[in-house]
Amino acid sequence: MRHSLLKHPQFYVTAPQPCPYLEDRHERKLFTTLYDEDGVSLNNSLSAQGFRRSQNVIYRPSCSACSACQSARVKVEDFSPSRSQKRVLKRNGHLTRSLKTPWARDAHFQMFNRYLESRHAKGGMAGMDESEFSAMIEETPVNTRLVEYSTYKNGRSVPVAVCLSDILEDGLSMVYSFFEPELAKDSIGTYMILDHIRLARESGLPYVYLGYWVQGSPKMDYKSKFQPLETYHDGGWHPLKSDDSTSPPHPLDSQPISRQVAAIHLPRLESD
Repeated sequence: MRHSLLKHPQFYVTAPQPCPYLEDRHERKLFTTLYDEDGVSLNNSLSAQGFRRSQNVIYRPSCSACSACQSARVKVEDFSPSRSQKRVLKRNGHLTRSLKTPWARDAHFQMFNRYLESRHAKGGMAGMDESEFSAMIEETPVNTRLVEYSTYKNGRSVPVAVCLSDILEDGLSMVYSFFEPELAKDSIGTYMILDHIRLARESGLPYVYLGYWVQGSPKMDYKSKFQPLETYHDGGWHPLKSDDSTSPPHPLDSQPISRQVAAIHLPRLESD
């Protein structure tokens, strides 16, 4: 059996944009494209190096003077829910979970709009039309599922929460989730993470990837409650410590783009 490196993808950097998490800062992203022929192996490899997928693009923050955004993942085997998380599990125990093919459905689009209007009316996704929503769900070159949570109303099953999730070789990656706004009081977002941890454990997968934990951002601090949590920085995964959320990242922690790209490991493909 011979092994050969995957054809080196082209990496690009976005222009600076206002940071959605920290005031008076700007963000840039290092990104490349996932193609059908190598999408699965490249997504697996780059996800393990702190990248995140959005449609057929996979990216990682690459800000010139900030390293606050760090990819986060839960260690499934060592996770034990806290008292408050156990209450969330019990409160939402009536919900049923089903895994569906990633096709856009009208009921999901309507729920998505209600979710954005209630929680992210001024966010980057505000105003997304049905075709853009369909692209977000369906344009995936990797193994993806819609994880749907439903309740029974008037004798029929009604979806109330959805998570677009990638199945990686070492875990589940929660790409994007949304839910009926009135369920926020039941901590449905927390429940979906807890249930993904349960689903990963049932599937023998060691990690659940939660996207980016942002140091110094109260909006993203909820992820630190899923311990043990690891974040990706300095070229590897490290346990998140309790004091990490209070100590600001140093500007010199950010490496030049050329060094970041040179340090990326690409998968090897097997051939006869």
